Amino acid sequence: MKYGIIKVACAVPVVSVADCGQNIKEMESLIAQAEGQKAEIIVFPELSITGYTCQDLFRQQLLLDAAENCVMQLLEFSRQLNIISIVGAPVVVGDLLLNCAVVFQQGKILGIVPKIFLPNYSEFYEKRWFASSQDLRPQTIRYAGHPVMMTASPQLFRTIDGALFGIEICEDVWAPTPPSNHLALAGADLIFNLSASDELIGKHAYLKSLLAQQSARTMCGYIYSGAGFGESTQDVVYGGNALVYENGKLLAEGERFATSSQLIFAQIDVESLRADRRNNTTFVNAQRRMLQEEVIIHDAEAVSLNDFVLERTVNPHPFIPTSEDMEASCNEIFSIQVMGLAKRLVHTHCNTVVIGISGGLDSTLALLVCVKTFDKLGLNRKGIIGVTMPGFGTTGRTHENALSLMQSLGVSVREINISKSVMQHFEDIGQDPQTMDVTYENSQARERTQILMDLANKLGGMVIGTGDLSELALGWATYNGDHMSMYGVNASIPKTLIKYLVQFVAKSVDGQSSATLYDIIDTPISPELIPADDNGNIKQKTEDLVGPYELHDFFLYHFLRHGFSPRKIFLLARKAFESTQAAYPDAGHYDDETILHWLKTFCRRFFNQQFKRSCLPDGPKVGSVSLSPRGDWRMPSDATSRLWLDEVEKLSANGSN
Repeated sequence: MKYGIIKVACAVPVVSVADCGQNIKEMESLIAQAEGQKAEIIVFPELSITGYTCQDLFRQQLLLDAAENCVMQLLEFSRQLNIISIVGAPVVVGDLLLNCAVVFQQGKILGIVPKIFLPNYSEFYEKRWFASSQDLRPQTIRYAGHPVMMTASPQLFRTIDGALFGIEICEDVWAPTPPSNHLALAGADLIFNLSASDELIGKHAYLKSLLAQQSARTMCGYIYSGAGFGESTQDVVYGGNALVYENGKLLAEGERFATSSQLIFAQIDVESLRADRRNNTTFVNAQRRMLQEEVIIHDAEAVSLNDFVLERTVNPHPFIPTSEDMEASCNEIFSIQVMGLAKRLVHTHCNTVVIGISGGLDSTLALLVCVKTFDKLGLNRKGIIGVTMPGFGTTGRTHENALSLMQSLGVSVREINISKSVMQHFEDIGQDPQTMDVTYENSQARERTQILMDLANKLGGMVIGTGDLSELALGWATYNGDHMSMYGVNASIPKTLIKYLVQFVAKSVDGQSSATLYDIIDTPISPELIPADDNGNIKQKTEDLVGPYELHDFFLYHFLRHGFSPRKIFLLARKAFESTQAAYPDAGHYDDETILHWLKTFCRRFFNQQFKRSCLPDGPKVGSVSLSPRGDWRMPSDATSRLWLDEVEKLSANGSN
């Protein structure tokens, strides 16, 4: 550190889940590069030795032993290096397993810092495997051949030039009182964060705002390393965020969604930070008040409540990004979907995907994701096998759009008419073809899925699912038909958003692809399982049967995101879809009776169809709302909807008041 400036490095290696030996090879390369660039400290992501997404493998002693042995190898590798390295590893302390940062230099462990706040909500469930440092009894252990004092007390590390740094791990910075608050007040000039935070719509912007504010509030340098490519995309995607801030200012930023390891550098002016702290009396005074003070609560006087009037505006389309950030948001959504599929293809060494193309919005979006993924991985688009499977209800419009889209995108095209095989199936099970009931419809959906699965087996590929979040919420999918795939890229995309994503692509391409995409956008949503009308037009329109998707997506968002009751959702919906709300002119307008009718349908179908969601294929989480049974939504398949339906009935009986 010269002139009060220290050079730091932030590394995001490509990981191999549970392959510690492969992981440290990547880490050794990055450490050597950072040493060559004269960085003084390098930080890696959370649990970077093993990979963050090992899940119940963290209960395997073999993995824990391998992690410790690999830390020992890193120590040996660093013996002749000056750089201080910070890596993430699971560390056993007695009966506890801790999520830790291991700090070492020149072959010696300087200290081990355990994570304090363990996320256990939505897609996170760290408490299943790890204990918090708050559960730790101070003790000395032997780890990687070194005696190490394990403690829950704040720890600081000092470089030879006197720069002090502290460490927090991922969720710690999201806590109401981050450890970095106390570390900075104790003198830390720098905070290093080892993280494994997944990507969701809008989350990246929030993260950057959070880190900028935290570095400004604590007047420190903040170095953040987030898990990236190679982590499991079973339900979520990790973008590989590498960020360096100095007192609120972004100094360096890595490439998000990179498929190769990355390393960024920044020089942080520690002298400037210390001068700012000395000049800021609030910071100086806060150092005197690190002990928690008694909280005094003042109660308000009891008064009569006024009649409630909702005065704030309510967004009728909560899943759709605002117009000012639409392009960036659409790019981010596609990136998450693409990275999820890319990891699965790389992991399975698969260069072929099979996807059913109906000429509708869902399969169109899934096909666009496949194309973008193949382009990103440098694979030939002919490895995308698009299969159109016309049947009893297929119209000429959707059939032509399916063929036109596949041809314009340069993927392999196959057409397999299912009518003959379904008629044979009807004969086998004794189904009257003139009886157009659920058996008539679902037999077609399951025949299509069987074709896709068998074709994938024949070609050594995987079936890409096309079903979306809205269909999953309503159960509008045939069990073990279009409900099933080998990877569902649309699983977290609601129907209202799919239109905007396809429209986004349509605006960016020319010629036949654009024209076809716009016609697909204008086509009524339908499973096309019932024959067309006399004019050859779609007769079976989904929204006539289950209700407007903009209403159901609104219900879904507030039901899951906030846990609102039907009464609260109805209050918001009345405001969101009233004709006088000028802020959202594109929204539909629905009266109270219509809203309540479809709200009842939503509650009934959401509960009754949980069994389909309990066995969903893998797919990436994209936004703040997801229905993955492994992440956000864990619900018994036999739970009753009576409480919710009763409340809707009361609203209807009381005239919506």
